Amino acid sequence: MSTGIKSSQALQRAEAPGARAWWALGILCFVYVLNFLDRQLLSILAKPIQDDLGITDGQLGRISGLYFALFYCLLAIPVGWLADRSNRVRVLTWACVLWSAATVACGFASTYPQLAIARMWVGVGEAGGVPPSYAIISDYFPSGTRGTALGLFNLGPPIGQAMGIAFGASITAAYSWRSAFISLGAIGIAAAVIVWLFVREPARGGLDTVRGSDPVSQKSAPVSFWSTCRMFFSQPVLLRVSLASGATQFVTYAVLNFTTLFLMREKGMTLREIAVYYALLIGIAVSAGIYTSGRLIDKFVPRSKRAYGFIPAVALTLAIPFFIGFVWAPDWRLAMLFLAVPTYLNYFYLSPAVALVQEEVQPHQRVLAGALLLLVMNLIGLGLGPTYLGAVSDYFRPSHPENSLQIGFYTLVPFYVLAVVLHLSLARALKKREAQHGGVP
Repeated sequence: MSTGIKSSQALQRAEAPGARAWWALGILCFVYVLNFLDRQLLSILAKPIQDDLGITDGQLGRISGLYFALFYCLLAIPVGWLADRSNRVRVLTWACVLWSAATVACGFASTYPQLAIARMWVGVGEAGGVPPSYAIISDYFPSGTRGTALGLFNLGPPIGQAMGIAFGASITAAYSWRSAFISLGAIGIAAAVIVWLFVREPARGGLDTVRGSDPVSQKSAPVSFWSTCRMFFSQPVLLRVSLASGATQFVTYAVLNFTTLFLMREKGMTLREIAVYYALLIGIAVSAGIYTSGRLIDKFVPRSKRAYGFIPAVALTLAIPFFIGFVWAPDWRLAMLFLAVPTYLNYFYLSPAVALVQEEVQPHQRVLAGALLLLVMNLIGLGLGPTYLGAVSDYFRPSHPENSLQIGFYTLVPFYVLAVVLHLSLARALKKREAQHGGVP
């Protein structure tokens, strides 16, 4: 065996993720579960909250979409800049404390404005949750394993959504929606203590190489805030993956924030049925979709980076007819069968998008670049998706009081098509860059 081959194998063994990396990934995934559970609990408990506070679909869409996203997305930028220059684990810890305390405050809200303000503070705290985690994971796992690692981390949303449905619906059915918020916030504060005690700050860029040579030094000078922003928005690949992800999230967040209400109000499901069947569907289908896409990225990207765009485009194309079947189905049981397919396929974009951005930027740009990705896709998706669907439902409610949400769901189909087109555009940009570099991915 040649010396070069032996050196390469030794480097691979040295870079193989150890027990500490997997332990950190597990803790960060648990925090992400709570992060997303906090974020989605409002939509999960929409019906009892509406009944108690007397809010409309449009108000629900704004408080779970636009109002939350403005704080969540915009504050993620300065938080990302700070985390790139400080201890990312500490930033994550204090962010978890803040959003958990704000979740407790949601449980004590007695009016719509009070609930809106509390939700805004949840957005402030959650702005410091995901971007630092992306960068921490990227410094625990080397290239070639990041797709799988980030895919596992991105199981946080579906697990959080499933647990939120089961936990929130069960607590609400037994006690009240307020108890669900208060209990979850207390758990989040305990999770912050676990992060503080057991997750260590990894070396920045310690597992990266420059042109296949030496690891990137963690002591390299941090890149300035504005130069990172200019770099991000001037690169066609980074801009297109952000827009394609935003268009996808426009659909996924609109659906996610109103499906529970849709199933209960227009399909005839009860809160206890939601707690079992819809929770299982979300937990299994979305988790499988995110994990599968991460594995596919690790398999096909070494052959061609175009896979970052093609894989989500194909998945979303296949999802469209089943989504239409879900909206049309006259019975909730048939609706759930149709819903399983798009729920699985809708999330094939997330792991590819995160992995591509983390691979494209320097180690000292990772948190801010991840925050910029979240800024674009969440302002479009989280900010506008639920807001749009709630407004459409309110518009049709006077003339179609029995199925206004169904009509709103149908209007999401063109946004599916737009997301497919944008992901194909990303694949085309990656193909063009490969051609410029002689076909090397």
